[in-house]
Amino acid sequence: MKKWTVLFAVIGFGIALVGCNKEEPKQPEQPKKEAVGMANPASVYCEEQGGKLEIKKEEKGEVGYCHLADGKVVEEWAFYRENNK
Repeated sequence: MKKWTVLFAVIGFGIALVGCNKEEPKQPEQPKKEAVGMANPASVYCEEQGGKLEIKKEEKGEVGYCHLADGKVVEEWAFYRENNK
């Protein structure tokens, strides 16, 4: 009877040690995604036309405005769409 108690104690102790020592499986490292680095075409167009770009924070988010050489200020995407149909 004492042998069985010792045997079960050793087995229980061994299982406890194995359970405590379990390492987390390592996940394969994910490749880092590189940014595309593509410029905003409306901003580029504004500057190509000699304008200066200004970004304003408005209620609905950020809006880009193009300050043209003749003094006009236009929303950059409206200016881009108007001239690139």
